Amino acid sequence: MSIYDQNLEKTPANFQQLSPLTFLDRAARTFPERAAVIHGTRTVSYAAFYDRTRQLASVLAQNYISKGDTVSVMLANTPPMLEAHYGVPMIGAVLHSLNTRLDASVLAFQLDHAETKVFIVDREFSDVARAALAIAKVKPLVIDYNDPEFPQPGDPVGTVDYEAFLANGSKQFVWRMPDDEWNAISLNYTSGTTGNPKGVVYHHRGAHLMGYANVVAASMPQHPVYLWTLPMFHCNGWCFPWSISVVAGTHVCLRWVRPDAMYDAISRHGVTHMCGAPIVMSTLLNATVEEKKPFNQSVKFITAAAPPPEAVLAGMAEAGFDVTHVYGLTETYGPAVVNEWKDEWNDYDTAGQATVKARQGVRYPALEDLSVMDPQTMNPVPRDGETIGEVMFRGNIVMKGYLKNPEATNEALAGGWFHSGDLGVMHADRYIQLKDRSKDIIISGGENISSIEVEDTLYKHPAIAAAAVVAKPDDKWGETPCAFVELRPGQTITADDVIAHCRSNLAHFKCPRHVIFEDLPKTSTGKIQKFKLRDKALEI
Repeated sequence: MSIYDQNLEKTPANFQQLSPLTFLDRAARTFPERAAVIHGTRTVSYAAFYDRTRQLASVLAQNYISKGDTVSVMLANTPPMLEAHYGVPMIGAVLHSLNTRLDASVLAFQLDHAETKVFIVDREFSDVARAALAIAKVKPLVIDYNDPEFPQPGDPVGTVDYEAFLANGSKQFVWRMPDDEWNAISLNYTSGTTGNPKGVVYHHRGAHLMGYANVVAASMPQHPVYLWTLPMFHCNGWCFPWSISVVAGTHVCLRWVRPDAMYDAISRHGVTHMCGAPIVMSTLLNATVEEKKPFNQSVKFITAAAPPPEAVLAGMAEAGFDVTHVYGLTETYGPAVVNEWKDEWNDYDTAGQATVKARQGVRYPALEDLSVMDPQTMNPVPRDGETIGEVMFRGNIVMKGYLKNPEATNEALAGGWFHSGDLGVMHADRYIQLKDRSKDIIISGGENISSIEVEDTLYKHPAIAAAAVVAKPDDKWGETPCAFVELRPGQTITADDVIAHCRSNLAHFKCPRHVIFEDLPKTSTGKIQKFKLRDKALEI
């Protein structure tokens, strides 16, 4: 035994479990009067924000919610969503944020799979939530939230109002840290490439480390002002609900991502940081003169999905936004790779800068390793920028695994690495660049769309004999689904018929925007050659 192992034990004085809950505790104690949340005309201080999270934790505990129980929420980017990110895990429960754009059948599956005990629903989504509950087997306690700043017409789904529910909780509630930092803190569902979506489980340790990592990657000073254009249901808002408390910043809630509301918030509140998909950049750049408001500060804009085109980057810079490109997956707590800009790249010409900006980048500070590997041999590919392999991650910001799916978990974490399913290359300077997606996921407006799910819907149409869906680049959405359809003999339908069929069976954002009728290219074994269709989609 080493001398450094003798009489040097872990004690409460020198070892504590990591959790992002400590960030809010510190911010509220240090800056109690500072603005924590702004929503419409309402401003909430850190002291009051902390009180409300403890009230939520307290009243959940009164309703017998405890460690390992799931609290599902279907909320817009509003204060209760931020409160849930702290109040739910304060009692060891797990936060499950539902994508507000999903259809009732998918929502019902998630509620059942997560074994939801409490369901907090914004009245904007009452109809689809009610339909989901009618399908689901679980019978959770339903709490309705009616936004006082932007009241919604939807009828309540349950019998309890959120504010009345919260009023029964104690502001002095003594919450607890996790007894193990490996305990689950949140649950996020992937879009699912085959069958039902998979439930990705995050732990307290990973969320804690992402709190710091986001601050570094986003170059956040003390007291940043963060505008919520990224949906908080997406990878827990890339963990920024926890990150902002690290530096006692201000959350500016935005119920709807509209150009006038964004510019108004940026100008009025001095926004310094925001995140979003390419669609948010397009919305900002395409705003009318009347919608735009002047602002003096430079706004850091963090974007994921496909690298922004050079014209978009130039337009954003001219408009006062400094864009940083990141990459990650639900399984890596959101962004885990960042295109760290190097000073010498400033000397490159426009074409040269566009080339390096197209790279996804290097690992986050909280990620222990990032590689491009041959998935068969598990050996790294040459760092030549040409040899394609699978992008793999390793570290504390990789998920615990998939809920109740050991087979998928073992497959994803085989060989001690998380297999992303994304194909890419490694450059000589260790920056990775994506080349394709082996799982055929389409990223539209920052949301994942499974091509297989759309294809399954197309196959249900009686006139369709075969179908394939690929991503078509789109200036506004980044990518949109493009459907190639082969009809049964003697059948005639229009593109509008196909789109209407999809819209009646899928969430509208998943539906193809382009439909091409033709005999699908196939291999000798009958497999559809999607690479040929991708090339065709580029020409449409």
